[in-house]
Amino acid sequence: MSGHSKWATIKRKKEFTDSKRANSFTKVTREIIVATKAGSSGDPEHNFRLRLAVLKAKSINMPNDNIQRAIKRGLGEGDDSAQFEEVYYEGYGPAGVALLVQGLTDNRNRTAGDMRYIFSRNNGNLGEAGCVGWIFSSKGLISIEIESSGKSEEEMFELAIEAGAEDLKKNEDIYEVYTDPGSLEAVRKYFENQKILLKSVELTMIPQNTVEVSGEQVDQLLKLVDALEENDDVQNVYGNFEIPDSALNE
Repeated sequence: MSGHSKWATIKRKKEFTDSKRANSFTKVTREIIVATKAGSSGDPEHNFRLRLAVLKAKSINMPNDNIQRAIKRGLGEGDDSAQFEEVYYEGYGPAGVALLVQGLTDNRNRTAGDMRYIFSRNNGNLGEAGCVGWIFSSKGLISIEIESSGKSEEEMFELAIEAGAEDLKKNEDIYEVYTDPGSLEAVRKYFENQKILLKSVELTMIPQNTVEVSGEQVDQLLKLVDALEENDDVQNVYGNFEIPDSALNE
């Protein structure tokens, strides 16, 4: 879990520029479209995947008009006939780090070509399907700001277990609550009933083991992950890397 946490911490500290905001809007729009279509419903209360996508949209301050337009496209009411499908790519980065890339694309050939190019230009190797996927397990993840929660780590851990969560980690200024994917909605409702403000709710992939990265390979790895995440077709990048704090300050 620490590999995921470390990258989440780095991303929170990075400047959220206008270009990155636009890129985030594009990704979440696609997620809303696909979630709406997959659940055959534009109502977040009756479509859990859509609810998660809408929560993510709100967390990056996407205007409600944009959200509603994306839902209409997912219901087939928009002018855009593009059909997005979920794809996964697997490969290796510097230091042998395993990388799992989740994407939504309307052109598999274009996206596959982009992935090969990005991996090869950034000290990585795109692998065959299944080469690293087995390292990751699907988990629900709820992030809560420690200050806003008003709870000690022990108190929050007890609440998490009572809610049906599997584990809780303290990651700098954030509590990370991990759940079985099927329990995520129940745990979310429990915390909301306890008047706990949630920063984000999502499904994620957690590595079973991690690889420590240091020296120049840290910059190489982060450059590769950045390049992957900047691609419009990429929704999430998961890795099994661990970066010591000392390496980030070098």
